[in-house]
Order: sequence, then C-alpha cells, then structure tokens
Amino acid sequence: MEQKRFQMNEIIFRQGEESRCMYQIESGKVGIFLNYGEKDQRQLTELNAGQFLGEMGMLDAAPRSATAVSLDSKTSLLVINEESFSQYLAREPEKIHALLQQMSTRLRRISRDCADACRTVSDVVEAEKAGREKDPALKNRIAKTLAGFEASRLEDQKEGGEEA
Repeated sequence: MEQKRFQMNEIIFRQGEESRCMYQIESGKVGIFLNYGEKDQRQLTELNAGQFLGEMGMLDAAPRSATAVSLDSKTSLLVINEESFSQYLAREPEKIHALLQQMSTRLRRISRDCADACRTVSDVVEAEKAGREKDPALKNRIAKTLAGFEASRLEDQKEGGEEA
C-alpha cells in the first residue's frame, strides 16, 4: 500500500477508467462527480477522512462509475490495490465494518431514491396517458423527489464528516 497526495481540483480517477484499486481518505476531501468537466457535470457526494472510494470498481473490476476529484489542497489517500486488500483488512479488521456500512448506506439511499423516482415517473406517465393534467399533489411529489436526491447528496456530505 502506498500513500498519495493530491492538490485542490486534482483528478484521482476518471469515470470510465479501469479499476485496479480503492482508496481510504486519510485527510482532506474528495468530490465524486458524474460527467466531470462537462456542462452537465453533477457532484454526487463529498467524502471525508476515514471514508473509502473506488471500492466498487476494485471489487467487481468494472470501469469507474464516476470521477473522483480532490476538493482540498492537501488531500492524502491510502491506495489499496487488489494484492494488498486482504492484508489491509486482516491488519485492520474494523475497516471491514466501516467499508460495508458505507456501501450499505449508499445502496439504501440509492434504492429509496430510485423507488421514489420510479413511482413518480409512473404516475406522470399514467396522468399523460389518461389525458389528465398533473395535479398539484403530483407536481409536489416531483419536486419532493428532486429535493430528495439533493438531500441524499447533502446527507452523504454530512456523514462524511464523521469517522467511518
């Protein structure tokens, strides 16, 4: 395992790149973005010390699903590659719980947000098929669903301030 330092706005990895390692944030902040550098760029979350990133790609060998960017001028990351992963967890078994808890929290939020969005889209489609104007309650649900996505992102940021 090695330690890497990144400056503000330095790219750690890019969406679509091959995944060979994951990282634990030792200090600083990391932003996770979709379509980084493009006009439709969207920050998904902000991660802080103690949190992990890149674990999905390392575990399933799929390309990176987002771009990770240092948001601090002195971000320090521990690089954990496939070869050192087992040794790392054997030496620090409490990190297994932290990693699984972080992944579970993300999956739970994504599942909830996806179910809410699917329900709302279904209701919009049904209203359009029936030729009905979207009632105020449905319009409110659409706004609430969008706000929920933003709230999830902000909640991730808040939780990132705590040690994982």
